[in-house]
Amino acid sequence: MATLSGAARVVVKIGSALLVDAAHGGLRADWLASLAADVAALKAQGAEVVLVSSGSIALGRGALALGPGPLPLEQAQAAAAVGQIRLARAYEEALAPHGLTAAQVLVTLEDSANRRRYLNSRATLGTLLSLGAVPIVNENDTVATDEIRYGDNDRLAAQVAVTVGADRLVLLSDVDGLYTANPAQDPAARRLDTVEEITPEIEAMAGDAGSGLAKGGMRTKLMAARTAMAAGCALAITRGARDNPLRALDAGAPATWFLPDLDPASARKRWIAAMKPRGELRVDAGAAAALEGGKSLLPAGVTAATGAFGRGDPVAILDAAGRKLGQGLTRYTGEEARAIAGHRSSEIETLLGYPGRAALIHRDDMAL
Repeated sequence: MATLSGAARVVVKIGSALLVDAAHGGLRADWLASLAADVAALKAQGAEVVLVSSGSIALGRGALALGPGPLPLEQAQAAAAVGQIRLARAYEEALAPHGLTAAQVLVTLEDSANRRRYLNSRATLGTLLSLGAVPIVNENDTVATDEIRYGDNDRLAAQVAVTVGADRLVLLSDVDGLYTANPAQDPAARRLDTVEEITPEIEAMAGDAGSGLAKGGMRTKLMAARTAMAAGCALAITRGARDNPLRALDAGAPATWFLPDLDPASARKRWIAAMKPRGELRVDAGAAAALEGGKSLLPAGVTAATGAFGRGDPVAILDAAGRKLGQGLTRYTGEEARAIAGHRSSEIETLLGYPGRAALIHRDDMAL
């Protein structure tokens, strides 16, 4: 069974029902403080942590005295605008005593569906993590309408885990895992400790359940698990209402772990390798040797770029003799790649008229 100990990158999903008291609409500050202590402990062990948090509408609803029940879209977006400020401040104040910096990242479904936006999100989150910050990711409910919504933070959390290459994803829930049947209705229902494959039988065990503040049920959690496992990320469903829920999980608290058959880096490289290339980059001997040594592909090592590819498209990487070395996701369009080929990264801004990234293909986006 997986644990959080030894994880390199952890994504944790926190639902509205955990963060906001349903009775009065206020923040559960003591619980959040305990979660922040868990995050600090993971960081002290060397893990990078991303929090995917609901709560902006729930917090804004209380501040605007909108009352219980479904809200019209305009009121929900207004509540989110008010609540986002409170949510960000709550995380900032909870993490600050541990010397941790919170960063707010608001996304919509378009940010993962559009390749350019996806790469921008990936780069921003990666930079925040490298600088030691704790990104707090939430759906941008102030602008997201049905056609550009994730709709629930279970699936959003899985997409974030894929985006950042996490090896652990924890869904803090109102249940302590996946059961063979609804335990509230069937006393013979038993919790599954581990799931290694999501079969039709496993899917049939998922029923819809949720609280007044939460939207997700077990079906959405299974969808999240399928996404995470395909990316090499282990996913846990565990009860989140207890204090220090991550510490409890690592100490053996009841949970269901969904276990992938490969690690995130291998899963990503397999995905990239299976894509149909949209163009080709030919490299010199020095660049070929650097790639085989685990380096990124810099413009200086490129001798030719062919094809009408866009930023984020897969391109084949060929050596001087035309032998395919592998392929990767380019950070530049075909036109841009031809303009900067053979030049140093420091010359990119002069050549293109705007600053660009140093690598033409980053090593994390490459399969040799």
